[in-house]
Amino acid sequence: MTTKQELAKIRLKALRMKIWFRALSKIERAIVDLTIKCVETIRSNVLTATISLIVAKILNSLEEIFMVRVEKVGRVIAKTISAFGEQWGNKSCAVWKNDEFFIRFLGITALNQ
Repeated sequence: MTTKQELAKIRLKALRMKIWFRALSKIERAIVDLTIKCVETIRSNVLTATISLIVAKILNSLEEIFMVRVEKVGRVIAKTISAFGEQWGNKSCAVWKNDEFFIRFLGITALNQ
């Protein structure tokens, strides 16, 4: 069962990450707002299913934003590392700046520090 505190945390995170208005329709935002205001614990199966879909939409948008940041940061680091490697005479490291897995690895590592 979902409580209003959990739903309020998700709403706050969506507002802070600026996806509340972009990812959700006016009706979806109203459903979440009214649920937070009027319900202590969600017991209705229909409301639970509706809220679950809305929360999944928010979480998918948050994940997309995170991955965009990861790739943005990782790409800069990968280009820098690749350039240093080439300057030091290692020609094989030229492919590093385009390696998506390496870029994501570097981005996640940088964002977790």
